[in-house]
Amino acid sequence: MAVTPATGAARQLWRRLRTRPSAVAAASVLALLVLLALAAPLLAALAGQDPHTYHDELVDSARGGVPYGSFGGISADHWLGVEPGTGRDLFVRLLYGARISLLVAVGATAVQILIGLLIGLAAGLGSRWVDAVLSRITDVFVALPFLVLAIALTAVVPRDFPRPLLLILVIGLLGWAGTSRIVRAQTLTLKSLDFVAASRLAGSGRGRTARRELIPSLAAPVITYAAILVPTNIVVEASLSFLGVGVTPPTPSWGQMLSTAQTWFRADPAYVLLPAGLLFVTVLAFTVLGDAVRTALDPREASRLAVGTAREKRARKEKKTS
Repeated sequence: MAVTPATGAARQLWRRLRTRPSAVAAASVLALLVLLALAAPLLAALAGQDPHTYHDELVDSARGGVPYGSFGGISADHWLGVEPGTGRDLFVRLLYGARISLLVAVGATAVQILIGLLIGLAAGLGSRWVDAVLSRITDVFVALPFLVLAIALTAVVPRDFPRPLLLILVIGLLGWAGTSRIVRAQTLTLKSLDFVAASRLAGSGRGRTARRELIPSLAAPVITYAAILVPTNIVVEASLSFLGVGVTPPTPSWGQMLSTAQTWFRADPAYVLLPAGLLFVTVLAFTVLGDAVRTALDPREASRLAVGTAREKRARKEKKTS
């Protein structure tokens, strides 16, 4: 079977990432989180719980709803304890919260990349007038107060509109400007190179040139920036849910859980630490993996790594012979 350039580039990226223990660890953590999120219904059935059932008998109403038992009510039936005030199973709600947080972050990133790629390519390949107009529009979106607008837009939309979809659209439609700037700058650089000029001289239109020549060359910076956007969007979703304009109850979300946990941090610290810890680990893993992808896709960095590896091999060989 023939190996396409994209397949070869993917294999080369994977070989470079495998040499970095931090990248392997971050990818393993993210793979585990995604697997747990996808298997949330199966794990909930295995635990015999669901994210919405109240267990009033598991919380002490005389103390304001603090769970019975130690560490938030951990037991054989409730592996990570229960939610204060409601008695809902915390393990299952964390799993379903991971689904929402990852779905919103990845979906919003996809919207940002798509819009930024299209506008950046149009600005870079268009006439001076088109470039000027699109660049000024991009500057406006960069200058907009992102969080304030996101709060306003999510607050005015009817509550029956699907909140995860709303968050994806709001974050994606407000946050594409950074991608557009990167794509435009790279497009202006690439279109002056010989292979793009040859494509235009061969009769290819702007759309064909962008599709066959520019987009493959833009893959490295776009993928690198996407790896940075995902953890940023996770934090944005958590912030909006924390402020009460994101995911609405009873749908679980890490940000929403942190919002309700602020009143329980003294009586039940586990209810604060668990979603906060998962949010921290997820953002850290995405950040570390994004930095590793940036390094692996940077030819200058790759050459430095190759030189360093060769020197290390020679040093080890000389040490063995001496």
